[in-house]
Formats: sequence, C-alpha cells, structure tokens
Amino acid sequence: MDFLNNLALGFSVAFTLQNLLYAFGGAVLGTLIGVLPGLGAVATIAMLLPSIYALDATPALIMLAGIYYGSQYGGSTTAILINVPGESSSVVTAIDGYQMARQGRAGPALAAAGLGSFFAGCVATVVIAAFAPPLTELAFKFGPAEYFSLMVLGLIGAVVLASGSLLKAIAMILMGLLMGQINTDVISGTPRYSFDIPELTDGINFVVIAMGVFGFGEIISNLGRPAEQREVFTKDVKGLWPTKEDFKEAWPSVVRGTVLGSVLGVLPGGGALLSSFAAYTLEKKIVKNPRVPFGKGAIQGVAGPEAANNAGAQTSFIPMLTLGIPPNAVMALMVGAMTIKGIQPGPQVMTSNPELFWGLIASMWIGNLMLIILNLPLIGIWIKLLTVPYRFLFPAIMTFCCIGTYTLNNNNFDVYMSALFAAIGYLFYKLGCEPAPLLLGFILGPMMEENLRRALLLSRGDWATFATRPLSAGLLIAAMLMIVVVMLPSIRSKREEAFKED
Repeated sequence: MDFLNNLALGFSVAFTLQNLLYAFGGAVLGTLIGVLPGLGAVATIAMLLPSIYALDATPALIMLAGIYYGSQYGGSTTAILINVPGESSSVVTAIDGYQMARQGRAGPALAAAGLGSFFAGCVATVVIAAFAPPLTELAFKFGPAEYFSLMVLGLIGAVVLASGSLLKAIAMILMGLLMGQINTDVISGTPRYSFDIPELTDGINFVVIAMGVFGFGEIISNLGRPAEQREVFTKDVKGLWPTKEDFKEAWPSVVRGTVLGSVLGVLPGGGALLSSFAAYTLEKKIVKNPRVPFGKGAIQGVAGPEAANNAGAQTSFIPMLTLGIPPNAVMALMVGAMTIKGIQPGPQVMTSNPELFWGLIASMWIGNLMLIILNLPLIGIWIKLLTVPYRFLFPAIMTFCCIGTYTLNNNNFDVYMSALFAAIGYLFYKLGCEPAPLLLGFILGPMMEENLRRALLLSRGDWATFATRPLSAGLLIAAMLMIVVVMLPSIRSKREEAFKED
C-alpha cells in the first residue's frame, strides 16, 4: 500500500505544469546532445549546473535526469547512422546498428533502439520505486574486492564480444588498460606517463578516443574507398518500421537487456556503459544461429544493449539517491546539484524529501513516454541523413566532432589528440581490429586498479581476499568459466564462422 501511495505522491508532483515543462525540456535537450557527437550528458549537465541556482530542487533534478536518460536515446542515432557513438554506452550499438544502416535498414534499427529504450525505461522506473531499499542492500555487500572481480568479468566478456581474432581482442583490451594508466595516481597523487604534458595528468578523455577511433577513423576509411563503394549513404532505406520477424527476434533481447541493465545499474561502476557491453555479450551467448550474424547487422545486437543502457542509466539513480554514492560521472554531477540545493544525498532523502524522491522517479516514466513520442516520428528525419552526399556529410561530421571535442575542456589539445586517435583508428581498420574492447579496457582499467589496491590495503596485502569473499569468488569463477567456454574447439570454430568476413 505504501508503494501505491508513494507513486501517487510522485505523479502528483511530476504532473504539475512546471515539472512537466522541465521534464520535456530535459528530454529534448538530452536527445539533441546524444545525437550531436561529442556533446555528452556529462559536459552538458556540468555547463547547466550554474543555471539551477534559480530553480527549486525538484524541477532542477527532473531536468538534469531528463538530459541523462534522453542522451541514451539520442546517442544511438549517430551510432546507427554514421558509426559515431553519441554516448559511450552507444559504442556497442554501433557494431550491429551501423551494419543495419549500411544494408538500408536504418529505420528498423532506430525503431528497435527507441522501443527497447522505452520499455526498459518504464521497467527500470518501477524497479527504482519498488526495489530501491532491497537493491541498496545488495550494493552494500560490494566491497573493493567484489568491484575488482566484477570488472575482470566485464573485460573477459569484452573478449567474447569482439569480432575477429581472440588474440587481437586481448591485445586491444591490454592497450586500453595501458592507456588508462596515463593519469595521476589516486593514492600518491603522482602523475604517471604524462611526459610532463599538463593536459595528460588528468588522463586521456574518453570522448577524445571515441571520436578519434570511431568518428574520424570511420571517415578516413570511407574516404579511402572508391566513391561507388561508399554505399553507406547512398543505399535506399527499405522502410522505417521493423518487420514482424524483427519484432519476434528483438523482444526477448529487450527483456534480457532490461533485466541485466536494471541489476548492473545499481552497482557503482556499472551503469549504462557496462550494462550495454554485458547485454551484447549475453545476446551473443544466448542467441543460437541468428538470422543475421552478430557484427553483420543482427537486430538483437541493437535491441538488447539499447534496453540495457537505458535501464542501467535509470537504476544508477538508486545508489545516488539512497546511499549518496555516485556510480558514474553523471551521478556525481547530480550529487553536486543536490548539494547546491542544500540536500544531502543519502538514505534520509527518501524520508526528509519524499516529494523530490518520488517526484523524480515518476518524472522518469513521463520523460520516457515523451521521448518515444518525440523520437519515433523523427526517424524519417534522421534517415534523411543517409541521402546527403558523402562529400557534404563528412565535413559536417568532422566539424561537429571537433566542436564537441573542443568543448570538453575548451582547449585545442583534445582536438589534436582526436586527430592522433583518428590515425590509430584507421590503422585498426586496416588491421581488422575491433576497437570496442579497447574502450572498455580504457574505462575499467583505472577503476580496476583503484579497487585492487583498496582491497589489498584492507586485507594487508593478502591476495586470498578475492577468493575468500563469496561474491568476489563467484564473479571470478564466472570469468574463468567464460574463458574455458570460449576456448573450447567447438565454440571457437562457431565463433570464427560467425565473424568470417564476406
């Protein structure tokens, strides 16, 4: 009964005219920044923080939340159409979504992403409302050892995720891990591998790598082909709506992605990014003999990760609202926004500010409904991008990428770094290396190191702590089983057959 009363309170707050307008504004702005490569939710929310001083806490947080989950919708658009992930969590979507666009099936890919995100967003909102207290208990059980083991499992999953050679996938992960070491040591505060370049003391920005490897790298590889082979932007689009067969294939993936994203979003270090990678790995394990192979335009490879990243984005509010622990950079900014408004994030929010807590949750459901109403009719407009001649389109993409990269820190260094990674991305393309594992290794590397060192400090240098803690041991066993399974001759041959180049 309390659950229904709380939801009634939330909807009474969310349905006020002011809050509806701010939810709509956040959803539209989130979609826009997701569509524009490089203009991510983190940069946008950071730039908007000063503006919330003039707002009440509830509409301010409703707007910022709308920007966050709206960007998950928009990020898939550029990932599918031009292979430039608008958000880091859309990296996986680009693998199969872009191949669908190349085959003239951009409409079904965008619709699957939009409908999957809507379903996952609605379910995740109910999960937050119904399971915030018990799910918080689960997050309490995760210490540094468990986080480290979870990230090991994520990296092993990335090997399975990668198309092509296992050796190349492992090499890409190792390269990502090494690049993640270019930063300032979290414990001693000493710059590492920065070569006395001040901009590298904070590490290489994720957006710089994503824009360079995926955005600029794809443009260079396209320009390297004869004009008649640049079919990506000249093929006719065969319809804007998924077929019955598409729906039949996609809906189980959406359900699985929603469940997985809802669980991983609760865990600090999880959220949208890890959820999308994990969902893609799961789909490749579960879906036997897909009509279209993964990596070649499988709709399951779009629907599952898109559902997972939206569910993960929304359930990541649970540790932020109930524990005051931000699981990712966006939630850290949300904590900052709450502090600006004089609200201490933590367990007391639910009792001391019930209108804020339940109003924010109810606004997510309304925001998701607004997003699906906004985005499905816009599919036709996004598809028009495919009819633009490539000689006009690639300078526009490069301009947006450069603007987005420059606005990260308002300096030219990030643009130059993007140009460097463009050359590296083109090299990857020529060598047949899949860059997605590199990005996951780059993101998880620093977090893995931090949690490894914390776990060893707490256990006084005893490595057995990873095996004696049940949750940690279970995750490591799952990682080892994944290695064993992928090395089995029958699995390896099926994997190689699935990823064989046409």
